[in-house]
Amino acid sequence: MSGRDPYYDILFEKIQIGPVTARNRFYQVPHCNGMGYLRPNTLAAMRGIKAEGGWAVVCTEEVEIHANSDNGSAVEGRLWDDEDIPALAKMAEAVHEHGALAGIELVHGGYSSANHYSRIPPIAPSLTSVNSYDPVQARAMTKSDIRDFRRWHRKAALRSKQAGFDLVYVYAGHNLTLLMHFLSRRFNQRTDEYGGSIENRIRLFREVLEETIEAVGDNCAIAVRFAVDELLGPKGITCKSEGREVVEILAEIPDLWDVNISEWENDSATSRFQKEGYQEPYISFVKSLTSKPVVGVGRYTSPDTMVSLIHNGVMDMIGAARPSIADPFLPKKIEEGRLDEIRECIGCNICVAGDWLSVPMRCTQNPTMGEEWRRGWHPERIEPSKSEKGILVVGGGPAGLECALSLGKRGYRVILAEASEVLGGRVYRESMLPGLAEWRRVSEYRENLLEKIDMVKLYRASKLSTEDIIEFSAKDKFEYSHVFLATGARWRRDGIGRQHRKPIPGLEKITLMTPDELMDGVGASGRVVIFDDDHYYMGGVLAEKLVLEGHKVLLVTPAPDISNWTHHTMEQGLIQSKLLKLGVEIATQQNLVSVNSKQIELACVFTDRRTLHECETLVLVTERLPNDEIYHALQERQKELTESGLKTLKCIGDCFAPGIIAASVHSGHLAAREFEKDFPDDVPFLRERVVV
Repeated sequence: MSGRDPYYDILFEKIQIGPVTARNRFYQVPHCNGMGYLRPNTLAAMRGIKAEGGWAVVCTEEVEIHANSDNGSAVEGRLWDDEDIPALAKMAEAVHEHGALAGIELVHGGYSSANHYSRIPPIAPSLTSVNSYDPVQARAMTKSDIRDFRRWHRKAALRSKQAGFDLVYVYAGHNLTLLMHFLSRRFNQRTDEYGGSIENRIRLFREVLEETIEAVGDNCAIAVRFAVDELLGPKGITCKSEGREVVEILAEIPDLWDVNISEWENDSATSRFQKEGYQEPYISFVKSLTSKPVVGVGRYTSPDTMVSLIHNGVMDMIGAARPSIADPFLPKKIEEGRLDEIRECIGCNICVAGDWLSVPMRCTQNPTMGEEWRRGWHPERIEPSKSEKGILVVGGGPAGLECALSLGKRGYRVILAEASEVLGGRVYRESMLPGLAEWRRVSEYRENLLEKIDMVKLYRASKLSTEDIIEFSAKDKFEYSHVFLATGARWRRDGIGRQHRKPIPGLEKITLMTPDELMDGVGASGRVVIFDDDHYYMGGVLAEKLVLEGHKVLLVTPAPDISNWTHHTMEQGLIQSKLLKLGVEIATQQNLVSVNSKQIELACVFTDRRTLHECETLVLVTERLPNDEIYHALQERQKELTESGLKTLKCIGDCFAPGIIAASVHSGHLAAREFEKDFPDDVPFLRERVVV
């Protein structure tokens, strides 16, 4: 019997979408994942888990319709010919197995595709360079090219139906699609019937939409994905002008409107820059113009917000990409009244990074993401314990919390000892930095569930020594002879990192700080120079913190731009723009080569040209050292360990190998899953193989 509050009943009403019916209002919109055509088993398992978790509609990522649109290194879907049908059919079958509808997002990238693999010159409404730094230009489409594109799209729609999909997309969004390029005055310079007025620029969109309905609309719902605002003001499409006009003109033609904003970094903005529901002001007008179901996104994780969106007429179905990654069972948990068990997305975009890196995506909150097929991990089920052994987890950061939680779910007796008064480790401390408050969900979610497991005991303010650990292991009745050390890592004070393999000269002559000290509340003085050789978020967010505290800040990096790795999380431009607006001085492609009293010396990474800069406080953001002293101390006392009965001693998370938070959570989960299990010495997971 469901424990659901009747207030949420509206979320579980059936929704008619053309010829098909969705079992509820939860809709996993198309999202990329780094699996695509190269990893069909991995992809099918991931999507199938979401269907099992209660999503009524589960969609693919972008699926290329022809070799003329080749995403190159990106591992997306492909439907170039009939040989591509079986891989996609596997996903549709996995979704259908759990009673959900399967949707496919057909795409032609236009000038967004450089076609490095196919080597076919790209096409666009008008002659233009591709939207990357590739030395490639897209040629202007002829009328024959337009007819070819319409034919390719129709054939792809028919193949989609053959593969078993229930919804077929006509996709015009994110500035990544040919149809969006035709709609845009910036890229469509044509003077024929496909250019000029909005009625002309929308012509191809309408033709493809109507032809897709004619081809497969008898059995498949036809969805439109459209970016109603490009956030470019008068230079682009806006929700108050042409974005609205497009919806008005096509209002009743598709079976469903999937609306968002453009470009992708705006549509999938991180929590550092946008909060839940940030797209609502742009898309809220759509439902007033059409009787067809409307779906939108906004990184929604609050069931109350979802209900209000329906009641207020903003949308008919709650769209999600990232929240469905963080918790594939979000709909089930609402349906069953388990709201406190929802694993909320933190908006860090580590999932997006997987797509940019062309590897299966991962998730900071959900360590099972991407592991559903190759390791057989399920987000809600875990193999029960094989014994009544006691396990001691030392450290309550992301790795320790996840390890203790997963072991507790398996049924083991667990003690989690944390040295500080609060749980969370680096997650708790970093969540205090500007824009990172939602990252605390990582620890809060796990702490909340741990409190409910009787087999797990939490001890705060309990710093354990080597003697304490040996004593735990020696207990007879309640022995804890298996120890996982999750004691984290600390930032280096010597400058060693990617750029320097030896300590930077002169550091003893200046006031030196690390991110740890700044997060601990130690104040900087005077003009601050940050040397960022880490290249993720820390250098940039510390610069923001310090300038907001009133310091003059110079942010130095050997990389071409600030927080370079955040290109993969699609926030680099936002970070650098914000820092410049705040008055942070930026020095890129510069190395810190020496330090003197109140002065640092920089060198160009290309020419070695030297410059001197005033500096009262130097902050080093380079590498981290694992806090593994206890591990090594215990290893030196083998005789005592043997006598005490200690059977397992293992470092996990940053204590084992410093990395990102997602890596720590995964490490803790992996340790818990593998406890008392045997694994092969070679590859410990399944691989997708090319059969020759």
